[in-house]
Amino acid sequence: MNKTVRSARSRSDAPPSVLWRVLRTAHELEARLETALAQIGLSLAKVGVLRALAEAEEPLTLSDVAERVRCVRSNITQLVDRLEADGLVRRVNDPHDRRIRRASLTPTGRSSCTEGIRVMAIQERETASALSPVDAVALARALGHLAP
Repeated sequence: MNKTVRSARSRSDAPPSVLWRVLRTAHELEARLETALAQIGLSLAKVGVLRALAEAEEPLTLSDVAERVRCVRSNITQLVDRLEADGLVRRVNDPHDRRIRRASLTPTGRSSCTEGIRVMAIQERETASALSPVDAVALARALGHLAP
């Protein structure tokens, strides 16, 4: 067996790195969550915007929404456009400055937010149930060290 084949084999026999396992697992869990949310016409990004608006309890500027969901404003503009087309958000004038537009939840948007959070909670329980309570605590602690 030549060195190249031996080297490739020893690398493929090695356990995956922590980084790759975390990334692969995160990708899989995100895909499961996106699939579950898609069944109710939402996505993780849309739920994030709806949740930010619901928690604010008042219309927010798109810059404020972007800051709260930690996303660039251009992406928020596109998300709000889609949410508005879906009837979940409406744009309203700022009461103090007519040049500023704010995003506000519609009653349907508030219901959709509640439903999205419910779906996410189900996914949380399903994910947690794959681990023993001790493993769940250890994993949460370990992940906290990676990205505090």
